[in-house]
Amino acid sequence: MPNKDLIAWNSMLTGYCHLGLHQEALSLFNSMRVNNSKPDDFTFTSAMNACAGSFELCHGRKLHALIIVLGYDYSVPVSNSLIDMYGKCLSPCCANRVFEGMGLKNEVSWCSLLFAYMNAAQFGNGRSVFEAMPKRVEIAWNTMIASYARCGEIEMCFEMFKKMLENSCCPDQWTFSALMNACAEAQQFRNGCIVHAFIVKSGWSSAVEVNNSNLSFYARLSGREDVVKVFKSIRTVSQVSWNAIIDAHMKIGDTQEAFLAFKQAPEKNVVSWTSMITGYARNGHGEKAIFYFADMLRNGLQPDHFTFGAVLHACSNWATLGHGKMVHGCAIHCGFHGYVYITNGLVNMYAKCGDLEGSSRAFSYILEKDLISWNTMLFAYGLHGGAIQVLQLHEDMISSGFEPDKVTFIGLLMSCSHSGLIEKGRAFFESMSSVYGLTPETDHVACMVDMLGRGGYLDEARELANKYLGMHSARISSSEALFGAYSAQADIGMGAGLGEELQILEPQNEMSYVLLSNLYCASGQWKSAEMVRKAMADQGVKKIPGCSWIGVGTEVAAFVAGRHSQPYMEELCKILNFLEHEMGNPSSMVGIGFT
Repeated sequence: MPNKDLIAWNSMLTGYCHLGLHQEALSLFNSMRVNNSKPDDFTFTSAMNACAGSFELCHGRKLHALIIVLGYDYSVPVSNSLIDMYGKCLSPCCANRVFEGMGLKNEVSWCSLLFAYMNAAQFGNGRSVFEAMPKRVEIAWNTMIASYARCGEIEMCFEMFKKMLENSCCPDQWTFSALMNACAEAQQFRNGCIVHAFIVKSGWSSAVEVNNSNLSFYARLSGREDVVKVFKSIRTVSQVSWNAIIDAHMKIGDTQEAFLAFKQAPEKNVVSWTSMITGYARNGHGEKAIFYFADMLRNGLQPDHFTFGAVLHACSNWATLGHGKMVHGCAIHCGFHGYVYITNGLVNMYAKCGDLEGSSRAFSYILEKDLISWNTMLFAYGLHGGAIQVLQLHEDMISSGFEPDKVTFIGLLMSCSHSGLIEKGRAFFESMSSVYGLTPETDHVACMVDMLGRGGYLDEARELANKYLGMHSARISSSEALFGAYSAQADIGMGAGLGEELQILEPQNEMSYVLLSNLYCASGQWKSAEMVRKAMADQGVKKIPGCSWIGVGTEVAAFVAGRHSQPYMEELCKILNFLEHEMGNPSSMVGIGFT
């Protein structure tokens, strides 16, 4: 266009926002400013939507300043978009300042402020805004229910739903979708079935959003038959429905059915590809997840932050540093390297791939670290045996104003256990409840039992394990750690008794059989060891074979114990035999150089 007027610029901005191309919209806004085209309230509304969609808080603040300078802060739609932007960027205080400065407020203003507080999990402030609203419309009730659902507050969800009905406010598809998501998150199968029945009775069973939530619910808490039944009952199958069925199959571990659904889907968007990548990573197929990420790029789709998080998780599990660096480069190229969610994944990926320096470097690049950032780096040091770095990082974390949570203490106790820092571990365990008011859970007790057992404090370990044998899961976890301690200290009597008890508690758990057999073998009780292996066979329990892999160039070669399907197995055996011969003859090693 030789002459672009304001309507043309606004049409382009609105179009980009509707398509989810937020970075392109912001770039276009900058071009508009360079071309000396003065923005209006429609321009600012679209630009603020782009900032909200891309979580660009810094850019949004600059636009806010420009809005004030040009006098558009008195526009109700612009102010509403500002509140929405601050809310989506988790800055509810700024949203409230905009709200308080508005002369005229409408329902959108109130609902946007409510969302800002609830999105940041500031439920007290959110509840105050909700109670002060002149009129509580459906979207306000849905915001409350959906926010409680996202945080697993299932009781509050149903309390709000009950009050919603008492206030003669009719629930819609978004209400029921949020309730089903809450039941799935809290793993409340019975309540989910009750809500499903309510949906059918109230006539919302044909709504696409509700059906998609139903799919996700049954995929998480039920079997494949229920998932397929819900999918077949959907009259209008949208792209979201196909994405939901792909995700459903992946969640129940049926990667083949997910692949078929992915192929049958008439259209595939970034969510479709991300569901495949996430599913393969979750089900232990890291190589396929990485392949699908590369295939997604070849098909011209730009990944979002969820995609990068999923593929980084796959690289972490598959321990392929080369692929991880490639994904890191893509994240920088696509402008996602500043996202805390992505950088936390990078810290974890580099640590799991053996590059502690890369992990530390990625951590140092995070400008606004959250608790997950600190915990991830703490586990990275712990994974590499850096107890001193773990303790120093813990002090830095406290001095930065972050309080440790239960995950932090798992990392601290594991590091103390592996490094033999028993006194330090005891102090951390004691401070959980005395200083931070955290109740020790199964994993914390297991770490303590393991640490005390490794240090030879078997009586104290046994006393601690017995203290926390209330729940079935805690009993098994503590017993396993104690059993490992007995095995490490070669305590045959106590170890044999506890091993037999574990076989009764979990007859299908291979670990108790293997450790008990090894314990008998170490003490020369071959007949007892043979009886344990026979009991294991009678129960149909099989030991998962050991597996290792190595990346050579762009290929990853895996080696599984007991399998000889490697194409170069003969050459490998020859090299191993040669090395075994040379290692047994030290004089022959003189003068040999290895490359």
